Amino acid sequence: MKADRLLSILLLLQTRGMVPAGELAARLEVSVRTVYRDVEALSAAGVPVWAERGRNGGISLLPGYRTDVTGLTADESRALFVLATAGAHDALGLGEALAAALRKVMAALPAPHRPAAERTSERILVDPERWLRVGTAPVELGELQRAVFADLRLELSYRHSGAAQPSGYTVDPYGLVSKAGVWYLVADLDGAPRLFRADRVRTARVVQEAVRRRPGLGLPEVWAVLREQVEGLPDVVTVVARVRRHRLDMFTRIHAALLSAPPSGEDPDWAEVRLGLRAVEAVRVLLAFGADVEVTDPPRARRELARAAADVVALYGTGAGPGRL
Repeated sequence: MKADRLLSILLLLQTRGMVPAGELAARLEVSVRTVYRDVEALSAAGVPVWAERGRNGGISLLPGYRTDVTGLTADESRALFVLATAGAHDALGLGEALAAALRKVMAALPAPHRPAAERTSERILVDPERWLRVGTAPVELGELQRAVFADLRLELSYRHSGAAQPSGYTVDPYGLVSKAGVWYLVADLDGAPRLFRADRVRTARVVQEAVRRRPGLGLPEVWAVLREQVEGLPDVVTVVARVRRHRLDMFTRIHAALLSAPPSGEDPDWAEVRLGLRAVEAVRVLLAFGADVEVTDPPRARRELARAAADVVALYGTGAGPGRL
């Protein structure tokens, strides 16, 4: 609709300043000629808009002109209030800013849309964290943030999983990503993309050197490459197990990320599941279900569970150490 297009032009100019007519046409999916006709319509309606032709020209509003109109529809107003829990914003020090921004948006909404927006914020809650996840407060997130926004390099002391001591790195950050409630620093190390979990950063120091990112790449592109690398890692072990049906729902909720296929089988008491594990030792997590889960294949996974069970018996069985009753 032309009215929506005129409003879009007005809001883009108010936000961006001078915008080339070709860019406006591409954004609105119309011709440049249509854009100029719309500009004439805005001018006729009293909006101080003007066009400057030439290579460095474009369309802009007169300096100082602003409109309070939001142009939001009812659905757009509701969408703004379907936000994730404040955890991510709090971690960035933006929790209070988010609340203040939403109050301002609510005040700017057209009166007929406010009740729907209020009901949405009261009835819809998005929690990005997984069930049963042990929360760990990210350390040094503020310093990571400062490097990201200042486009400066970072010196990190970082402890890898399973390592007793941290390692030192100088990295070139692209940005921060919150994935399922876990913060990651996306950065180049010696020109190659790397992921660093924020809660494994022991110390971080901003280096007063300009960041050295690879040309033409931003955070979305580098994150996509890293995500594909993580998700494309081959499963070292495929484990087949059977689960008692009365525990199947809980089993699939807890180990959903490990399942390589939906549960199957026609046995009324047991269901068969297949799990992809990075290493055979990871099968020990199934001990939490006791006799309600039985690994049937491969034999080395069964032996690993048998060894783990024997270790538990040795620790807690008769003749155990000083803690025995």
